[in-house]
Amino acid sequence: MKLTKGGLIILYALLVLIPVVSIFFTTFKSTSEMYDNVLGLPKSFDFGNYAKLFVEESMGTYFINSVIVTVFSVAITLFFASLIAFAITRMTGWVGNAIFALFALGMMVPAQVNMIPLYSLIFDLGLTNSLFGLIIVNTTVTMPVAVFILSGFMKSLPKSLFEASTIDGANNWQMYTRIALPLSLPSLSATAIFLFVMVWNDLLYPLLFITDKDYKTLPLALLEFQGEYMTNYPMLFTGVIIASAPMVIAYVFLQRYFIAGMTAGSVKG
Repeated sequence: MKLTKGGLIILYALLVLIPVVSIFFTTFKSTSEMYDNVLGLPKSFDFGNYAKLFVEESMGTYFINSVIVTVFSVAITLFFASLIAFAITRMTGWVGNAIFALFALGMMVPAQVNMIPLYSLIFDLGLTNSLFGLIIVNTTVTMPVAVFILSGFMKSLPKSLFEASTIDGANNWQMYTRIALPLSLPSLSATAIFLFVMVWNDLLYPLLFITDKDYKTLPLALLEFQGEYMTNYPMLFTGVIIASAPMVIAYVFLQRYFIAGMTAGSVKG
């Protein structure tokens, strides 16, 4: 049984690893070389595709745009979502449950349903072709998910801590900053990673709101390498590797926080 499980794990790892390695090697090939030998090693490890992306294709600008949109969207979402989650857990009776249900309902609405009214609103506000407008949209659409995750964790915090702090004269803001936030760091870290992946990989909203080349994000910029009759796969795969690198690095260094956040609150002491 152990051998079977180990074999299945190795087989799954190979199924995941082989396409990734193949894509990585393709970034060092020309288009003709790729078609001549799709799965083979490149003739030379030439970083010309990487240099061309940053020098000729403005990949540096797209990368910075993605960083700005992602960092500010995640930070703003976490701040307001943690406030809302704390308020929900502090409310008694049906009011807190109703607010929580309202945000949970927001998770059930497909993004495509909101495209027309959302575009109309952003257009009327003059925020199309704007990173600020993209940040507002991402913050809005990711808020229900963040509130849902953080509320579930904060409900598991011992009420005795808040009751003791109330006796000591602490107000709601002090309880939020001195008790709820420090204890919620694992959950906040896990939520941050989850939101980071959502916003960083998002194509729908940049495609909907951004047409100016100076404000494109990485996922939107990668579409430039796909034509109607021909796709420049080496350049496309190079862009994919560059776009994926921050997520891989973030997960490698923050995986312990992600795992701790996913398991936090599952066992009550």
